[in-house]
Parts: sequence; structure tokens; C-alpha cells
Amino acid sequence: MATSRPNSSPSSSFSNLKSYLRALSNTPSRLSRRACSVTTPFEELNGVRALSGSDMQKTLRWFDLICFGIGGMVGAGVFVTTGKATRTNAGPAIVISYAIAGICALLSAFCYTEFAVNMPVAGGAFSYLRITFGEFAAFLTGANLIMEYVLSNAVVSRSFSGYLGSAIGVSTAKWRFVIHGLPNGFNEIDLVAVAVVLIITFIICFSVKQSSLVNITLTAFHILFIIFVIIICFLRGDVKNYTKPANPNEPSGFFPFGASGVFSGASIVYMSYIGYDAVSTLAEEVRDPVKDIPLGVSGSITIVNVLYCLMAASMAMLLPYDMINVDAPFSAAFSGKSDGWGWVSNVIGVGACFGILTSTLVAMLGQSRYMCVIGRSSVVPTWFARVHPKTSTPVNASAFLGIVTAVIALFTDLDVLLNLVSIGTLFVFYMVANAVIYRRYVVVGTTNPWRTLSFLSIFSITSIIFTLVWKFTPDGKPKAFLLAFFFVIAIAILQIFRCTVEEARKPEFWGVPFMPWIPCASIFLNIFLLGAIDGASYVRFGGFSALTVIVYVLYSVHASFDASERNESS
Repeated sequence: MATSRPNSSPSSSFSNLKSYLRALSNTPSRLSRRACSVTTPFEELNGVRALSGSDMQKTLRWFDLICFGIGGMVGAGVFVTTGKATRTNAGPAIVISYAIAGICALLSAFCYTEFAVNMPVAGGAFSYLRITFGEFAAFLTGANLIMEYVLSNAVVSRSFSGYLGSAIGVSTAKWRFVIHGLPNGFNEIDLVAVAVVLIITFIICFSVKQSSLVNITLTAFHILFIIFVIIICFLRGDVKNYTKPANPNEPSGFFPFGASGVFSGASIVYMSYIGYDAVSTLAEEVRDPVKDIPLGVSGSITIVNVLYCLMAASMAMLLPYDMINVDAPFSAAFSGKSDGWGWVSNVIGVGACFGILTSTLVAMLGQSRYMCVIGRSSVVPTWFARVHPKTSTPVNASAFLGIVTAVIALFTDLDVLLNLVSIGTLFVFYMVANAVIYRRYVVVGTTNPWRTLSFLSIFSITSIIFTLVWKFTPDGKPKAFLLAFFFVIAIAILQIFRCTVEEARKPEFWGVPFMPWIPCASIFLNIFLLGAIDGASYVRFGGFSALTVIVYVLYSVHASFDASERNESS
């Protein structure tokens, strides 16, 4: 005779101090059980999603996604990165740098699209890595994503007051006031930035469809301003500026700094493409994921790439590259003009304001969806996972992250941390590219995962060595030989893997073409671009990653263990 199971659920690790200390003593066994635990796409689409209560409404179409992608990418950053990359790295060949960076973004986007089409949930990279490499890799990635979004949104919202002042001719000092006694970098209060963040938070809490309408409107105005700037620069420019610097002692020609300058410029302007990944977090709210997501992601990147290349070409034609202002290349080219063209600088300020609003709106939509799905996994409190039954939006996650972003934007000037944001973003892109290869070639319990893991490790190491040679070896024949050698080694490793290991699964709806060439190219390029970031930023990234591990060990693994015990007992 079967005995009935007691109708009781396991006690929480956080119910009291004694329970928590007992949980800490069991940390090694819980880590071994939970750190590499994976879910399945079916679980993510059904049981895990059910933890949010209400469902998110499927109201978005491909044109909504294209506008979200454009709005997320074309912020104010392009008005700055173009000047630095042109003046110090690529010269007039900056247009080639933008084309290379756009190709890199498209390769990463293909990897995102395969996951988003076949598993349309709001978790983006967090969910993709959770079903591939397990809970800890997903948590580390998710923490970087949240950090990236919150810090970048705080920085961008603070820059809004500066561009608004430029648009209406009022100094930034009028928008901010200083509190003496606070340390420098934390003592300039910016109420305008707080207002921007809180208004956008209210919009994204209200409705994703209403957010889309707001984004479409703002994006349309922003693109009109960009097209206006491009036309004005071409009309005012001179073709000779493509080859002749103002100072004859500076290097001349279309490629004044050679191929290395073009690729270094690409690593700088690539940050202008960051934002398309937020589109994947809207997959759960897309009406027809198989059709709409590929069109939305690839279409937005293609359009943005064309706009950026035209902006770069017009900027290089407007002025000799050695006269371009590093900090504000477009507005500085027209400000203070006595020939009747000074008003263009004000128009550029207005366009940048629209770009800031759209990029912040899309990024805050993305961060709330990430937080919602991380809450579903129980590695953070499940309160964040709740979807409001009336608005069909993750109100708790949206409101919490909006308030955190507003507090940071109120006090903190975070320009020094922008490279930290870049590292976090490129790290996530790198992980997703690895994950899409692993998912194609490994089926747990059926195939040997070590051949694929060994290939991914060796290919990454080869890419790192190539990057280090590029960065630290003096120019000359030895450098060219080493670069060619390691590039050939990387191609050989890839070809051997392709010929000796068969794909274990085919995507049901949409897959990355030319597997594994495209995701491997994404891995290589993301590592190469990571090599362009300064060492101090890596120290900060290491410190943040260490803090993430501590949080996982002290809280997340135990909360996740409790959730799995409850599921097994139910």
C-alpha cells in the first residue's frame, strides 16, 4: 500500500538565521547541483513563464521591432564617437570603420535571432545561456546586462540636459546645481535627468504598445534630424577633405593611419550599435516571432548601418580629419559660425535630444524584461517576475530599475564607467555566440559535449592571442607574420571542427546561416573589440564580476535551490 507524501513544502533557507547558516554550510553541494543546471525551451515558454502570473500581450509587429532597434541604437553617442574615431584613428576612412562595425553587429544579431525565434521569451541572453550553459553562466550574464543598462541609462539621461541646453542656447550649469561636501563626480544634482528617467518609466509601465507608438514618433523625428545633418554636411563639404588634411605635416590620403587605424576606429564606433539586443527581450510580446523577429533585428541594423556610414562620409567631407572636434564633431563644426550657419548647431542639439529619449526608452524596456525573467528563475526575488494583469507589463521590475536609474542619474557622473559598460556588452555578445554553437552541436545525453567545448576554448584562446599580437607587437614584418599565422590557425581549427563534428540539432523555425562560420566570426570580432578597451576598465569588470559571484554564493544559489525543492515536492 502506497503511503501518501506529507502535505508540506520544504522550509526556506531564509526563514531564520539558523536556516540560513545551515544553507551556507551546504553551499558546495548546492553549487554542484544548481550552478550548471539547465532548463529547456519548453520549460522557459511554459512553466517558468507562468511564474509571472499574467501573460504579456502579443501586440508587436516587425515594424515596431525595427523602430525599437533604430531607437535603441541611434542615440546621442554617434554624435561623439564619430569625432574621436575620425580624428585619432581612421581619418576619412571612418566610413569603412562604421561598415565593419555594422557587419560585426549583424553577425551578433544573427545569433540572438536564432534563439529569439525558437524561444520567444522576454529573457534575452539570460534565457539563452540558462538553457545552454546553466544557471551560473546565465546569472553572471544577467548581472552584467542589468549593470550595463542601468549605468548607461543614467549616463545618457544626464547628457540630455547638456544637449537640451545646446538646443535652446542655455548653459548646462543652469540645469544642475552643486552640493558642496560631496566628492567630485557625485556632487552635481541633475533634476532634468531624473525627470526624463521617471517619465519614461511611467510610459513603459503603462503599455508596451503605447511605448512603441511613443518610440515610433520620437524615432521618426530623430531620423529626420539625422538626414538633415547629412544633407547639410554634404552641401557644405569639399571632396578634397577626403584626402588632404589641414596640416600638411599630418598623414594624408583616405587611409592616413592604415588598416590598423580603420579597425581601431571600428572598435570605437561599434559602441554606437549597442542597443539592438534589447529587441530580443521583446520576443514574448511579438505577434509572429518567426517572421517579425528576423525582419525587426536585421532590418534595424541594416538601416542604422546605412545612416551611420552616410553620417561618417558627410563628416569627413565637411572638414579635414585633423580639424574635427573630438568631443562634438557635428555641432562644433557649425557653432559660433558668423556665416549664417550657426543655427545648425542648435538643430543638432534637438536631434540628439530625440536620440537620447528613444535610446533610453528602448533600453529601459529591455532592462525591465531582463529583470522580470531573472526573477522567474528565482535567483533574485520572484517579486520582480510579476506581470500586471491590466497593463500586461512587468511593472515591479520596471518601477524598481527606473527608481535605481533615477537615483544614480541624480548624483553621479559616470563617464569613467562607460568602458565598463562596453566590456559587459561585448562579453554578453561573446557568450551568446558561443551558446548558439553549443546548442547546435550538443544534445545532453546524446552527444559528447567536450569536443564542442574544446573547440570553443581553443578558438577563443587563438582569437585572444591574435588580439594581443595586434595590440602590443610593434608594426613591421614580424607582426604581419604573427597575425597571418594565428589567423590561419583559427581558420584551420574552425574547419577541422566543421568536418569532424556533426550538428546535433536543427532549428525548427530559423537558424544562423553558414554554421559555424558566422558565430565564430562573431566570437573573433567581439574578442578583438574587447582588446581595444583600457586595462583599468577590466579591473572594474573583474571587481563587478567578483561581487556577482559573492551574491550568487550567498543568496542566489540558495533561493534557486529552495525553488527547485518546492517544484519537486508539488
